[in-house]
Amino acid sequence: MTTPLETEMPLEQFVRVRDFIYSKLGLFFEDAKVYFIQKRVERRLEALGLERVEDYMFHLRFCDPEGQEMQALANLITTNETYMFREYEQLEAFSNHCLPEVLEAKQKRKLTQLRVWSAGCSSGEEPYTLAIILREVLDNSRDWDLQIVATDIDEEVLRMAEKALYGDRSVKPVPPEYVERHLVAERKGHRIHPDTKALVKLQHLNLHDRAAMRSMRNFDFIFCRNVLIYFDDASRKSVVDHFYNALNPGGYIFLGHSESIGRISSAFDLVRAGDFLVYKKGKP
Repeated sequence: MTTPLETEMPLEQFVRVRDFIYSKLGLFFEDAKVYFIQKRVERRLEALGLERVEDYMFHLRFCDPEGQEMQALANLITTNETYMFREYEQLEAFSNHCLPEVLEAKQKRKLTQLRVWSAGCSSGEEPYTLAIILREVLDNSRDWDLQIVATDIDEEVLRMAEKALYGDRSVKPVPPEYVERHLVAERKGHRIHPDTKALVKLQHLNLHDRAAMRSMRNFDFIFCRNVLIYFDDASRKSVVDHFYNALNPGGYIFLGHSESIGRISSAFDLVRAGDFLVYKKGKP
């Protein structure tokens, strides 16, 4: 049985691990994250029965052709804390301003498809929140072809999202008038109503996988909140460029409160939606 590393991971060793993670996932960890990475690598050493970090790196490079171990490490180093109706003011801008604008433009062109991408969806609270909003805003939702594509690199949280069962903390922010229509009370928590859940398609996706990202197209809205903060500028620009190509003209992208793409891309227009500023892809 292996034991935890007796001393802190040397910086040189950490850099090798950090750089490999970056090459595969696009996630960048600063030098201050040595302990964070060390503890997660220790867990994988124990799981694999390995003694040294060098052995683990060899395993990642040459003994993991299907990427299963890389996925196991990714599951440990990604942050997944979330809850429903997070950043409520931003959701109001979406539901009260951006969504009606896009719907009206589609109706004028007799289009009925609306697609939303929840990138970095974690355990599903965000995409199910968006599904609730769509069903509430659209009185005639059955007349629309609605789809929310929810993606994440962490397969464990995607399995949680598929169960669509949440505790009191996750559902507490849901407006009371929505609870009865979209949540089903169970002994172990609250399950998303099947009609609401049906709008969400869950999909495993690495935002650093260029081929997979090129397949993501024809979205009217992209939500990528509190995800880009884990990327460096180069990876962030690559992801944002893919987002631009994935959006339909006139579509919107929503980021977290502390995130901005103005410094790395001038492709989007910064527009006001009520009291909120959001990024929009201009019309051709």
